Amino acid sequence: MTEKERHARAIVQTLRDHGFAAYLAGGCVRDKLLGLEPKDFDVATSARATEVQALFPHTVPVGAQFGVVLVVHEGHPFEVATFRADGVYLDGRHPVNVRFSDAREDALRRDFTINGMFYDPIAEHVIDYVGGRQDLADRIIRAIGDPHARFTEDRLRMLRAVRLAARLGFTIAPETFAAVQELAPTIVDIAWERIGDEVVKILTEGEAQRAFTLLSESGLLRAILPEIEAMRGVEQSPDFHPEGDVFVHTLLALDHLDLRRRNRSDRRRHKAVGRDAPRPVNPVAILSE
Repeated sequence: MTEKERHARAIVQTLRDHGFAAYLAGGCVRDKLLGLEPKDFDVATSARATEVQALFPHTVPVGAQFGVVLVVHEGHPFEVATFRADGVYLDGRHPVNVRFSDAREDALRRDFTINGMFYDPIAEHVIDYVGGRQDLADRIIRAIGDPHARFTEDRLRMLRAVRLAARLGFTIAPETFAAVQELAPTIVDIAWERIGDEVVKILTEGEAQRAFTLLSESGLLRAILPEIEAMRGVEQSPDFHPEGDVFVHTLLALDHLDLRRRNRSDRRRHKAVGRDAPRPVNPVAILSE
């Protein structure tokens, strides 16, 4: 168990000791089930923001009106959020208001089934209201409920679907991908800074070549980087570029960057062997109920 996970479990235990429901939530559950080491651990709870702040000495009310508090536990920050159902979205990014609810409703408001699961670290079992474990086993990115509604609520989710599919090597469910294709032109309705953040993650998390292929096929690339989409069909001299047009050439360059990044990562792991090598995560226990 990593130090981060130990602190997250301690936060859950404190909330449970005071009579509140509390679970690990979202991407950390997905990554644990995949045998990956989560970068962050989020906690979802029945406690309201004021109750969370009363329990922990070091907190930051980053979104108290939405039930979100940052708990700093022994120097490590963790997002602790009250179970909620979101109100209407008017800006394609944030709900106008929220209604505090229970774990099931909280799961139904999330983006994709593989991100909609909870993990009870006390009882050591997964809580899945949305079919996330099956989609994880089938390696599918599927929007929770109506994909049009999920993407209309938060248009950044369209880019996130592509990024997750590429990085994890998953496919995007047909109805989810069809909704992305239909709504792709509306991606520019949100702040370009948020779009830029997702593009940087696509370029740095790995599998950028596949991500840009999906961006192109979905219509998102034409909306956010039309100069890259315009490379399609721009021919090159077959003597020097037998691989194809400029678009194909660019994708191959992205793949080369991924290869160099993987090689550097491998070298770092080899140097760590026998000293600080990360221990593999065993997903067997977390899958058992």
